[in-house]
Amino acid sequence: MNSISDNISFLLVEPFLGGNIGASARALKNMGFNKLELLNPNVHLNDEAYAFAHGARDVLESAIVYTSFEQAISGKSIVVAVSRRLGKTRGMILPIKEGAKRIVEFASSNKVVIVFGREDKGLLNEEVDRCGFVITIPTDVSQPSLNLAQSVMLIAYEISQIDKCDHSSPILAPQKELIGLYSHINETLKLLDYGMRGSEDLEADIMRNISHLIGRYGLTDWEVKMLHGLCGRIKRTVVK
Repeated sequence: MNSISDNISFLLVEPFLGGNIGASARALKNMGFNKLELLNPNVHLNDEAYAFAHGARDVLESAIVYTSFEQAISGKSIVVAVSRRLGKTRGMILPIKEGAKRIVEFASSNKVVIVFGREDKGLLNEEVDRCGFVITIPTDVSQPSLNLAQSVMLIAYEISQIDKCDHSSPILAPQKELIGLYSHINETLKLLDYGMRGSEDLEADIMRNISHLIGRYGLTDWEVKMLHGLCGRIKRTVVK
């Protein structure tokens, strides 16, 4: 298994400014990381990006570019959002130090991606729904919004300060396997007649909570197979 730093990726969702991409690359290298990933960047390797990536040209040029959120997270076992916006539908929200500790635990044996939102509007609700938990960085109410590269630096710093020798995690299934499981669970809920209750969509609410629960802790391959088997047994029983 790769080292913990090799197992942690930093994904910038639709970054607009080359300077923010370059500064994020520099921040990662400052803290001993090199896995920068980009989802549909407005720019990538322009002069501004190179200027702000001073000393980290290698991290900038090796950044992986994705065209869809699903593609970006499919090979990762744990997906973590960074957001200042809180809410009861956003799942578990952890302060930065606790979130960093949890990331290190998972990354001892698994691929983890930390997701940062757009400069102007952050992450969409549907993107947060695909994340196991959210990390929030406390700021002053007079200026609550951090620059994108500042957020990357703070998260990377907190992770770098944790003793990497005292953490371990079982090997977990990647998101591409969980997507199939979520689909199977959703089919099962439909057979059990979960749906609208007045103005409330119970099926959507249950699926959101299940994905948050599973995403928060992950599942081993055996656990994925067990839940597929359970759903299959329920479906066979219901359709008799």
